[in-house]
Amino acid sequence: MLELPRRDFLTRASLGLAAAFSGILTLRSDADPTPESGDVGDYGGYVKEKKLPDAPQNGDWNPTENNILGPFHRKGAPYRAKIGPPLSKGTVMLISGRVWAHDTKKPLPMAVLDIWQANHDGRYDNDDPKAPPAKDVFLYRARLLTDENGYYEYETIHPGRYEIGKGVWRPSHIHYMVRATAYRDLVTQLYFDGDPMNDKDDFIKKSLIIRMEEKRVAEGAYERGTFDIVLAKT
Repeated sequence: MLELPRRDFLTRASLGLAAAFSGILTLRSDADPTPESGDVGDYGGYVKEKKLPDAPQNGDWNPTENNILGPFHRKGAPYRAKIGPPLSKGTVMLISGRVWAHDTKKPLPMAVLDIWQANHDGRYDNDDPKAPPAKDVFLYRARLLTDENGYYEYETIHPGRYEIGKGVWRPSHIHYMVRATAYRDLVTQLYFDGDPMNDKDDFIKKSLIIRMEEKRVAEGAYERGTFDIVLAKT
């Protein structure tokens, strides 16, 4: 029996299916448009049931403090809710929160969050100038849009610490760049309570530290935390 490489098999199979169904899949000229439904469901009721808070988790309505940009930001990260590649090494984390308006005390929909971080070993995908990443490859980077309730959520792994000088280490952190129409852009970082390097870092701000909770599931465990953001009006 002739053996085909998997790619060749899939290619030939897909071509065969396309040919076989080409007539069946042709749209009739007298076909009616798909009916439109004006009801997308009671999303507001769902949100209330899930008890999303109506204020920042820490109760602080002051604009979120900024923090250093750092040298490793890259423009054009893809929009996705998983920051790292599949099966990334490290402790799985789920980070969520809401983006709030300082002036109206209401959540901001369609805010853009640009997020990047180091991997488990404390390395960024672009920290080696001798081996830059391909233009279309973004590791441990993503962009997100808040929903109509200003809510965002993403999966990642706990970032590793890294050395920035002889004996000088940065604690685990995740970078944020947040934009929303009519509000000031925010560049900041998220830090983790209990990191032994927090007290030794020159850049950390206490208001940016969050506490993570361990969650147990049948397949193992993961960490979950909340990072709410308040943007100042322009």
